[in-house]
Amino acid sequence: MPENGDNKHFLSTSQTRTRVLEARLAQLKEEHSDLNDIIERLTEELPFDQLQVSRLKKRKLGLKDAVSKIEMELRPDIIA
Repeated sequence: MPENGDNKHFLSTSQTRTRVLEARLAQLKEEHSDLNDIIERLTEELPFDQLQVSRLKKRKLGLKDAVSKIEMELRPDIIA
């Protein structure tokens, strides 16, 4: 069984990991939003570079997946 000092270290590490994940989550959400704005601006006027837009949409989807993964780590489903 861990001593009190070890338990404190574990909680501190867990809290640190949570803070790191939350910071990364905020960063990814901001980048996702920025990409959305860029895609909207690029597609407002015709013609637009379809290849560039497709690449940006692919990147945006990757960001959405990364956001979902972190959100699941931060808020796991509790199965009783």
